[in-house]
Amino acid sequence: MALTAILYDFQIALSNVDRKVEQQLSFKLARHPSELMERAWLKVMAYCWLWEERLTFGPGLSDPDAPDLQTLDYTNVVTRWVRVGKGDPAKIQKAVDQNANGKVNVLFESEERQAAFLAEGAAAKLNRLAKAEFAALDNTFLRELAALEERRHKLTVTLSGDHFYVDTGTNTLDGPLVRGSF
Repeated sequence: MALTAILYDFQIALSNVDRKVEQQLSFKLARHPSELMERAWLKVMAYCWLWEERLTFGPGLSDPDAPDLQTLDYTNVVTRWVRVGKGDPAKIQKAVDQNANGKVNVLFESEERQAAFLAEGAAAKLNRLAKAEFAALDNTFLRELAALEERRHKLTVTLSGDHFYVDTGTNTLDGPLVRGSF
């Protein structure tokens, strides 16, 4: 018997100070039972970091080559392709090649994983990775978020100067968004 996804409901008051975005977000996130809470929260933080009209979640673990988040324009062309977690440098370069008119972003679960990815890409001479944008969340911040196991979340998320602030109503968490470059 197949395991069913667990649905999480998010109500987020988003404020991205640098991009001048103030938005009320309401969405559901399906998490497969084999997927870690850290990965689910990484998707939520990527959604908040890159939020724009028409940004949607991908199909998840059922299609490993599909993006975790993507934005399609009105003609169904991908304008943003997003991977969270442990990306494969060759697959990210392929995404860059396939989405020449779009942006490719990767959000890692730690600075160490981001550094290892960039080193692996450099060693393999995957030079077109330079067209992608890379960032990592602080692993401690991600673990604190993952400890919030409620299925309904009402949050205030503020992103200012590459730093996340998350107010849960009873607790405030914060952590840096560390940029990487190829």
